[in-house]
Amino acid sequence: MILFLTSSPCNDDVPEGVDLPCILSEANGFVDRLMDALPDDERPMQFLIVAANPDDEDGNDEMLRTFVNAMEYHGIGIGDAAVLDHRNAGDAADLIFSSDIVMLAGGHVPTEAAFFEEIGLDVLLYEYEGIVIGVSAGSMNCAETVYVQPEEDGESVDPDFERFAPGLGLTQLNILPHYQKVKDNILDGRRLYEDITYPDSFMHPLLVLVDGSYVVSYDGEETVCGEAYLLWDGHMTPICREGETLEL
Repeated sequence: MILFLTSSPCNDDVPEGVDLPCILSEANGFVDRLMDALPDDERPMQFLIVAANPDDEDGNDEMLRTFVNAMEYHGIGIGDAAVLDHRNAGDAADLIFSSDIVMLAGGHVPTEAAFFEEIGLDVLLYEYEGIVIGVSAGSMNCAETVYVQPEEDGESVDPDFERFAPGLGLTQLNILPHYQKVKDNILDGRRLYEDITYPDSFMHPLLVLVDGSYVVSYDGEETVCGEAYLLWDGHMTPICREGETLEL
C-alpha cells in the first residue's frame, strides 16, 4: 500500500476557463507523487471513495464527480468510479479489492469511524495493496488510535465524547488537518487549540497540517511534505516548511 495522509488534496483556485469546483493540489509535489505511485500500465484507474456519511447519497455522489473530474484534469484517467456508502455496503470487499485508488473521505470523524467499523474496513485495507488517500477525517481515522478533535457544538464539554478511539491502524500518526482554517476557532466558548487540543496533547503527539501539506507512507517509511507542526505536551513546534520534506 502507498498511503497519502492529506489535510486536503484540493485546490479551489482553478485556472481561468476551467469549469470545475476544484482541481488537485500541486503544492509540495502531491500530484507528482500520486502520479509516480500509479501502476505502470496505461489503463484507466479504478477509483473508489469510502464515504464519511454513508447516508448522504447526494453529497457522496457530488464528491465522487468532483474528484473524478479533478483527477482527469491532471491526466489521471479514471475508468470505473464508485462511492461506498449504505447503498452498496454489502459489496465493500469487492469494491475495495477491484480499486487502484481508495479515497477515505473527509467529514465528521466519529460518524465516519462508525461506518468504517460497520464494513470492517480495517480488515479489508490490511490486505489491500493499492493507493489509499486520506482526506481530513479520513486521514485522522487512519491512525491506530485516533485523536478525535472535538468539532461540533457540545462535543468538547460532553463527558461521554470519546476523544481517543480505535482507528484503521494504517499509521501511528495522529493527523490534525486544516490548521490555517481552524486555528482560531471557538468551540463551546473555548479556543479549539489552546483550551481544548493543547491539553489533550500531553503524552499524545499530534501532527498538525495545513491544506496542501500531507504525509506519504510507503513500505514503512513516512515523509512529511509541506508546512507541518508537532503539537506535544502542550507545545506547538514547527517541524517542516512549505516546499520542504521531513522523514519521520
